[in-house]
Amino acid sequence: MGSCMKAPVQKPILEARGLRVARGGTVILDGVSWAVQRGQHWVILGANGSGKTSMLSALTGYLTPTEGAIRVLGRDYGRSDWRELRLEIGWVSSSLRQMMAESEPALETVVSGRYAMIDLWGRMTRLDREAGLRILRQIECGYLAERPWMFLSQGERQRVLIGRALMAKPRLLILDEPCAGLDPVARELFLQWLERLGRSSRAPTMLLVTHHVEEIMPVFTHALALRSGRILAQGTKRTVLRGPVLSEVFGCRASVRSRGGRYEMKVQTSRRSVL
Repeated sequence: MGSCMKAPVQKPILEARGLRVARGGTVILDGVSWAVQRGQHWVILGANGSGKTSMLSALTGYLTPTEGAIRVLGRDYGRSDWRELRLEIGWVSSSLRQMMAESEPALETVVSGRYAMIDLWGRMTRLDREAGLRILRQIECGYLAERPWMFLSQGERQRVLIGRALMAKPRLLILDEPCAGLDPVARELFLQWLERLGRSSRAPTMLLVTHHVEEIMPVFTHALALRSGRILAQGTKRTVLRGPVLSEVFGCRASVRSRGGRYEMKVQTSRRSVL
């Protein structure tokens, strides 16, 4: 009889089991268990204060957990140097936009990501310059190479910050409310570009933190819904992005519809509601 060989089981990119974070008498995260597999792109959805950013901060070692186990990119929290691990994780937040030097050209901003440095200093090597220009072309911003930060639009700044994260060739890219502060047109242009990036063969696994279902592009395959530090639902978008789930997430009566791979949430208010 011939023997059947089983395909090797791939380990998750990121995994949390029974994650709990408490500070004093406040429980920030409670019993979070979650796994992100290769080939998946996730959305983390919740109202302000639901624990979205705190969860990712714990998973990347910036917030020490009280209980639970964490495994990221094949390494266990407490047994590996998390400072080295962070070099393989790109993190883009709207708050980073405020930290860039006004006179720094976009190319230097991108190259600074290789060294996890704000405001690149020292001479740029030829290899750094070539790599930075490749990244700028990848993010469709090659024309911005010599343009100073102060003259970039908000949408261009956000793309350049993602290019900065990609410079270190991360396997995981965390986008923490990247559309905050963008006007409607800039937001839509950015989201369309994010869709193209996610479908690229070179794209890392992406995690998008948001509280707007309208920002969830078709490239995202899964969703996780948080409320008060607990997971309400997780799985494919179809199972999570539903009216009953989002009503509980945001504490309101909500309906959700999908059209062309995009989502829209409508909040149902009573006639007696006072704005």
